[in-house]
Order: sequence, then structure tokens, then C-alpha cells
Amino acid sequence: MPPSAVVTAPVCCGWRGLRSTRARAAGEPGGEVEGLYAMARVAARDGDLPRAERLAGEALEVAVRSGDKRLEERPRHVLAAVTRMAGDHVRARELYLASIALNEELGQPEMVTSEYHNLAFTELHLGNLDRARELFVAGRERVFREGYRSFVPYLGVAAAALASAEGDHLLAARMVGFTDSAYAAIGQVPDPDDAEELSTARAAAAALGDARFTSAYAEGAALQDTEVFGLTWGT
Repeated sequence: MPPSAVVTAPVCCGWRGLRSTRARAAGEPGGEVEGLYAMARVAARDGDLPRAERLAGEALEVAVRSGDKRLEERPRHVLAAVTRMAGDHVRARELYLASIALNEELGQPEMVTSEYHNLAFTELHLGNLDRARELFVAGRERVFREGYRSFVPYLGVAAAALASAEGDHLLAARMVGFTDSAYAAIGQVPDPDDAEELSTARAAAAALGDARFTSAYAEGAALQDTEVFGLTWGT
């Protein structure tokens, strides 16, 4: 995060709220949607899911009224994520499917890949392990084929969560180590929904005991993406 972006959440939200209010008064739906969406993301990171859902819903309403489908994309994404974090995986699945359809219509293949990744988690939590695995594998292959290198940490989150769901805590510990290293390599941290998935896998893998977890974690942190997934980059 650049120094200019380092502000406290209340100041950040206040500025964005003011921007949203001014945009509404000026009849600028793009600015209003952006302000509401940004506040929704801050609320989600703070763990205030009801506020995040309300703000994302308001942003989506403004976007739909504007008639500009491109304005719908971000609010739909965060609304689905917040719903998933709240544990309503049936509704989250519906929201992700709608987001996928919108991004396909808008010709945004990278976002389609991202939302399929998120959809897979809803299937995982609904107990549809085979479907989740199928989606994760397809997404992994698409990422390597299309050269979406910044997506590698998210593949790690998926691998850790899937290994944990399958009861392979040793593999989960390795994938947690790989994922932490992959995020550090690109100077990012997980979004709240992915952070939650990673934390759950990490906590479950702690059953290995400190020594085994630490060893597996270090092993995973040293691995390259091509080693982990057995794929080569297409571009």
C-alpha cells in the first residue's frame, strides 16, 4: 500500500462517504457506486458484515438504476463475498453465478476466473467436494494457461482449503506456507474472504503439532508455483 493510502478506517470511510454523497447530488452514479463500494470493502475488512452487505446492496441498486452494467461488477463481487463470509453459501452461490454471467457479458475473462474460484468455495462449504475440486482444478489450469501470475496466492488458498476439507493436514500446512510466501512475493495480503479460508485451514493443520506444522509450512514456503501445481506457464 502506498504511503498516501495509509489512513485510519474512520477517516477513509468519511472521505468516501462524502464523495458518494457529492456524487449522488451531482447525478454521477459512477462516483456514488465507487464510494459505496469502497466503504463496503472497509466494513468487510473490519468484520462488520451487516454494514458491508448494506453498502454493497446500495451500490448495486445505484448501478442497476444507472443502466451501466459495468458499474454493477464491483458491488456484485463484494456482495457475494460478504454473503459467503456470513455463511449463507446457497445465496452466495447464486450471487457468484450472477457475477460470472455479468463478467462474461462484459468480456472480462480474468474476473470470470476469479469468480469461479470464489464459487468453488461455496461448493466446498455446501459439502460438494467433487464439484469444488473440479472448479479449483479448472481454475488452476486457466490461470497458468492465460498467465494470470498475480492469481498464484489464491490458488494456494484453494489448495490449502481443499487439503483441509479432505483431512490432509500435512498438505494443508504446506499449502499455507506456500500461500503466505506467494502473497509476500507480490506484496499483498488476502482479501477478507480468502483470509478466512486460509485461517481455517491453518487452524485445522495445527493439529499436527508445532514441530510437524512448522516443518511442513517451511517446506511449502520454499516451493515454486510450477512445483506445487505441476503446470507450466502458457504466457
